[in-house]
Amino acid sequence: MSKLASTHRFNLRKAWIATIILAAGMIMAACQEQSTPPSGSQTSSTTAQSPAAGALKIGSLLPATGDLSSVGQPMLAAVPLLVDKVNQCGGVNGAAIALVPNTDDQTDPTAGADGMTKLAEVDKVAGVVGSFASGVSSAAAPIAVRNKVMLISPGSTSPIFTERAKKGDFQGFWARTAPPDTYQAQALAKLAFDKGVKKVATVVINNDYGVGFEKEFVLAFKKLGGTITNEAKPTRYDPKATTFETEVQATFGSKPEAVAAIAYAETGALLLKTAYEQGLSKDVQILLTDGSKSEQFPEQVGKTSDGKFILTGALGTVPGADGKALEQFVTLWQAKFNKPPVEYAAQAWDAAALLALSAQAAKTNTGEGIKSKLREVANAPGVEVSDVCEGLKLLKEGKDINYQGASGNVDVDENGDVVGVYDVWRVEADGTLKTIGKVKPQ
Repeated sequence: MSKLASTHRFNLRKAWIATIILAAGMIMAACQEQSTPPSGSQTSSTTAQSPAAGALKIGSLLPATGDLSSVGQPMLAAVPLLVDKVNQCGGVNGAAIALVPNTDDQTDPTAGADGMTKLAEVDKVAGVVGSFASGVSSAAAPIAVRNKVMLISPGSTSPIFTERAKKGDFQGFWARTAPPDTYQAQALAKLAFDKGVKKVATVVINNDYGVGFEKEFVLAFKKLGGTITNEAKPTRYDPKATTFETEVQATFGSKPEAVAAIAYAETGALLLKTAYEQGLSKDVQILLTDGSKSEQFPEQVGKTSDGKFILTGALGTVPGADGKALEQFVTLWQAKFNKPPVEYAAQAWDAAALLALSAQAAKTNTGEGIKSKLREVANAPGVEVSDVCEGLKLLKEGKDINYQGASGNVDVDENGDVVGVYDVWRVEADGTLKTIGKVKPQ
């Protein structure tokens, strides 16, 4: 073989290898652009479309990983589902919504702040559905305000947001479709008292969610005539803790009839498992909340030596859904995923719907425009509509609407808050979670 021929074959081989590497890189990049779909869900086709110039661009900041992943992951599909529906009926302001794949906040304020910065300053979104954890939303909100991005949370329930809104911290760029824990704490207190419990100890995750809930629960339970056995020295645990011997001794050692554990799933499971292993939780009623409600939670806590679930009989509360759009939403979700919607999916759907409707009402696809019309489309007066496409049609005709959501009527007040109803759930002997009723704040 001549030297020239050898060199020519070598150059062809280098070009062939380079082509393969380039193709592989393009495939990997395309894969990375897709958000990881929640268990049992499908990725929205909307994320693959090229956005029209000036189209409404929205994103989500929700926990696919971390302490709230078992609650957050299953609800990730709600936003793409709403966007697909809107785009099928013509989009917003004459163009399809451009949906940025979910940004995983990792149930961590630092990661959430980084994610919000990316959404606002790199992706240039006008609105965001998120976050779920109150601590993450606290970190993300100032970034949203600074960049004039409308942030609507489907699950951050800490009362601290009401207080901050009253101080003017959010300048109107904050709202939520889940009611604040001021109400859920009252509902849990009423549930406990109605069950004959008069002495309760609290153990809470030491963040905006846990401490805010604890404060309201203590006030509500004492108002009913109950006693908080560890009120003088409340038990609060580090969100990054991995051992809980001290915390369970302090909580269960105060001899309560029930323990209200305001916790997230991963750390809450370790805490309650530790209490059982130390023999402290026997004959003590466990009270739980939305932060730990997931199908995996009883399994995470574990079983007794004779194979029974430790959490059997535990009771909890969670924001329910009773809106006029609920039936339509449930039908759409079941047709797509062949299962009923998970908790907070309706709230996430409503959050995305409010972003779309507000932008259409404002006739501009900006965060400032959304903010200016949010309460107008959510509240009376106006034609009551539960179908988002019908709402968009009326707005295009210049009519006022009053959106009735899947989670509730989503009447947003001046602090960005809504009022809701609460489901009561119980851990059954087989480890499943069963909704056994509803309870309203006292």
